[in-house]
Amino acid sequence: MRRAASALDYRELARRRLPPFLFEYIDGGSYAEVTLRRNVADLEAIALRQRVLTDVSTIDVSTELFGRKMALPVALAPIGLAGMNARRGEVQAARAAEAAGIPFCLSTVSACPLDEVAAGVVNPFWFQLYMIRDRGFMRDLLQKARGLGCSALVFTVDMPVPGSRYRDYHSGLAGAAGAAGSLRRIWQGVTHPRWAWDVGIHGRPHQLGNVAPVLGKNSGLEDFFAWMRNNFDPTVSWRDLDFIRSEWGGPLIIKGILDAEDARIAADIGADGIVVSNHGGRQLDGVPSTARALPPIVDAVGGALTVLADGGVRSGLDVIRLLALGAQGVLLGRAWVYALAAAGEAGVTHMLKLVEAEMRVAMALTGATSIAAIDRSRLVPDAGAPGGR
Repeated sequence: MRRAASALDYRELARRRLPPFLFEYIDGGSYAEVTLRRNVADLEAIALRQRVLTDVSTIDVSTELFGRKMALPVALAPIGLAGMNARRGEVQAARAAEAAGIPFCLSTVSACPLDEVAAGVVNPFWFQLYMIRDRGFMRDLLQKARGLGCSALVFTVDMPVPGSRYRDYHSGLAGAAGAAGSLRRIWQGVTHPRWAWDVGIHGRPHQLGNVAPVLGKNSGLEDFFAWMRNNFDPTVSWRDLDFIRSEWGGPLIIKGILDAEDARIAADIGADGIVVSNHGGRQLDGVPSTARALPPIVDAVGGALTVLADGGVRSGLDVIRLLALGAQGVLLGRAWVYALAAAGEAGVTHMLKLVEAEMRVAMALTGATSIAAIDRSRLVPDAGAPGGR
């Protein structure tokens, strides 16, 4: 951890520590990974407008989202199987988020179940849900999340079917069924002994948390992915939000919006927020980056709901860029999983401190002393910034 000065440093530490099938799963995107690269490149192309001789002696990086005061305008995004990257990883990440004063969002397909995460923290966390064919199972999950005090529901809508990720086939996570696939993954674990001891032996990584009751006792990764393929619901439509609303009374955030028309529909049906997201480039390859999609969506909804964004965020500078494009909050995805894989809870805590420090420098040098002051005026006009003016 002492060697890490950025989220990208944590990426390299994670690459060294994890078996290839796990690293490629969190690091990769779908098909040729065009959108994955665009997410990063389009953010990097945004030029911030440097201003000088403004009093920046006091900088406030706090904000409020969905009625909750937050120390930073960021949250830890839901990541499937995150708990396989460190021992009981989602609990460790939730603790780091709580200590940093920001929300943690638990994925439906986490390694640690809802009740385990709830027992590990004091404050409420967010829960992410997919539309699943088995509505009874969904209802049970929603009731459990509500009973445990989850403070917001993030409903992911850009996964009616799983995307195709070539790296998972190359690494042995997908494609190689039966004993051949299992032996390949076991060998990768054996050759990464720190991970094998911490997670493979002591971390109970194959229990697969919230979906364990429907998978059965002796299930493994192949059973999990088969369940995903068979249970994601391609018939899902806007009408299904009525079912979600009937089972959930708290803030509802729709994740996976890339089109302004869809954003307007989300506002019309009463969603409390949206996440402008292309699933980190892991679903439909070739779609616009988040940075390109965000400004017209912000213009379309006109403050009718809270707009969050994710995708390609590797630094506090990237957080500032997305805020300047109109997001009110930013979800960190791969950045926190890299840090978790490299150094557990301490790594996530350190990564968040790095992000905050980078944000403070960027705010000072653009003359913004509060989150509310970060808008498109902080961008250089016509300098490659999507939506900049």
